[in-house]
Amino acid sequence: MFTSTGSNGLYKAPLSKSLLLVPSAISILLTLLFQHYQKFFAYNLQAIKEDFQIWRLVCGRTVCLDLKDTFCSSLLIYNFRIFERRYGSRKFSSFLLGAWMLSALFDLLLVEIAQYIFGITINSLPSGFLGPVFALFVPFYSSIPRVQVTQVLGHFSITNKTLVYILGLQLLTSGSYIWILALSGLVSGICYNSSILKVHRILCVPSWVAKIFSWTLEPIFSSAEPTNEVRVGMGATVDIQRQQRMELLDRQIMMSQVAQMRRQRQQQGGMINWNRLFPPLRHRHNANYQDHRPTEQDTPPPTEVSEEQVARLMEMGFSRGDALEALRASNNDLNVATNFLLQH
Repeated sequence: MFTSTGSNGLYKAPLSKSLLLVPSAISILLTLLFQHYQKFFAYNLQAIKEDFQIWRLVCGRTVCLDLKDTFCSSLLIYNFRIFERRYGSRKFSSFLLGAWMLSALFDLLLVEIAQYIFGITINSLPSGFLGPVFALFVPFYSSIPRVQVTQVLGHFSITNKTLVYILGLQLLTSGSYIWILALSGLVSGICYNSSILKVHRILCVPSWVAKIFSWTLEPIFSSAEPTNEVRVGMGATVDIQRQQRMELLDRQIMMSQVAQMRRQRQQQGGMINWNRLFPPLRHRHNANYQDHRPTEQDTPPPTEVSEEQVARLMEMGFSRGDALEALRASNNDLNVATNFLLQH
């Protein structure tokens, strides 16, 4: 469903694999064999608030009792495994832990708001690991580039992210009060992803806990390295292929940033402010050319610019003048010039 997100399967994603297998297996067993135990996994808000049954909060927000919700959330977790591969299991688990705790708080808050404003009494919510799943849409929207795959009827674009959003919409419409879980999950994802009030430093998995789980549970849920990788080049190894795919993903992210910066500059209707980009360079330039009388000793020789690098910057949408100026100022360093053009 993604493009250029690395290997298929669950390689280097043990936490995602455990979230796929364990809650799904419990949900299927509760539905098919142990229906009389489903009451222990119901997300009963009344019992949590009045009887302080915190265990119901843990059980009710971990295992889905509806197989449709189990199926949709499992597909979404499988797609979101890219974040565990990119950031590591500890950071990924810290995000899930923070989103789980924040969304639980927002669940109770939204229920109270709905009762106060609309007079709606909500005693239970759909169960399952739904809050963190909806929270993962925040980094998915902000960090995964949007790449067009095709068009429908000539106007509607189908991208590499369309199917994931359709799954989220299906999950959103599967229950009457699931919008509360979705809203609390999105808000918690925004709070954690934007580092509001340093939440990511408070709600995180300690390093010693991560080491314990890596020694005990990671060998159980780890997956073997896939051997059926599609070859990218002649004689390329699996590691080289994976690195090339990650570089392609980074390039897609850069192109997305380029398009955004181009739109901003078009709206502003101005050119790039090179005085703001390279103040030391411009300062020397103005000092050497006072009264329009440059000195031969102080004037540095012009830096030769590679036409190939100018062409690459122009392919990203920058003008030739901006590309030449950035490459000269960065001593013909393509990465530095690209960063300057993206940031200003």
